[in-house]
Amino acid sequence: MHPTRPEHWDVVVVGGGPAGSAAALAARRAAPDARVLVLDRADFPRDKVCGDGIAPEALDVLAGLGLDPAFVTSGYPAVPRLRLRSPRDTTVERATRRPSHVIPRAVLDARLVAAAQDAGAELRRWQVRHVRMRGRHVELDRALTADVVVAADGAESVVRRALRVQRNLPHQLAVAIRGYAPEPPGQSGVQVLITTEQRWPAYAWSFPLGDGRANVGYGELVSGGATRAGLVEGLHRLLPGVEVEALRAHRLPLSTGRPRQPDGRVLLAGDAASLINPLTGEGIFYAVLSGALAGEAAVSGGDPGASMRRALSRRLGRHLLHSSVASRLSSRPALMDAVLRAAAHDQRVFDDVVDLGLADGRLRARTLAAAVRRLR
Repeated sequence: MHPTRPEHWDVVVVGGGPAGSAAALAARRAAPDARVLVLDRADFPRDKVCGDGIAPEALDVLAGLGLDPAFVTSGYPAVPRLRLRSPRDTTVERATRRPSHVIPRAVLDARLVAAAQDAGAELRRWQVRHVRMRGRHVELDRALTADVVVAADGAESVVRRALRVQRNLPHQLAVAIRGYAPEPPGQSGVQVLITTEQRWPAYAWSFPLGDGRANVGYGELVSGGATRAGLVEGLHRLLPGVEVEALRAHRLPLSTGRPRQPDGRVLLAGDAASLINPLTGEGIFYAVLSGALAGEAAVSGGDPGASMRRALSRRLGRHLLHSSVASRLSSRPALMDAVLRAAAHDQRVFDDVVDLGLADGRLRARTLAAAVRRLR
């Protein structure tokens, strides 16, 4: 009796979050005949620990994949302002160049994976446990094979471990807790980020959903000796009086530890590629962008890994370099304080800081010069 042959697909995407859904959408858009399968270990809708902030640049990427931004953000009003507080208590609040949105991941992820299904991808509940290279194919759990696999299965990626890609070192890894709380008075339409000199670099956030609640949390580097008790204490120290429901923790593999995309038939996207902004912990923009690039590379022919590496370098290479440099500079609280004083004085500097921390901005000379002047 012959064993059952594995079921074969053109592209298998492991993980149905924003990176995985974007990959499936992009693959189907670039190759409408491609057989695309999305695997996720949970049923949708499901919660995912996250700050829930959606930068407008992330909506731009999704619009390029055929999604109407109004569909993605329906029911969650724009948040047009951002308040930043430095480690030494300098505070700046301004309107951002374009508003963000705050959408619970239970809602966002369900909408994106449904859009991928509408585009022709198939979704299955499946927890991948084993990944093996089989010549020109990738085998999953001895039951599925694919021409290309997209690893979009998060910070603890099973697929990434199978590639034997080194994990982030403790100083390249953050940990955060998140919960939901009643929206603080006076915070409607304002996202708040509060940094602290204690256990630096660390920060708390409070992002209003527009329904009377806010997503609140606190995070710091693993290398600082983070514990759950310390995270909870940091949250309440920076956001006193907040009454948080069901705090949950998650790891953030920062882009300062981003692995080199290997050649071959497995592509890394989102958290699995350590694409988390080291300044802010933002990852949704990186997730949908890297997912879209992975989906296109998966059906492009040739060497998908090399194609993905080139595309990611063209699109994000300079930004990732600048954000890494800015992260090292931000380890000096006095400099962070000077940057926010400059941002309070000049809208252009404020916009530069926002773009660098939430999208694909650069560390511009005018921002550095303005910060140096404020140091003096």
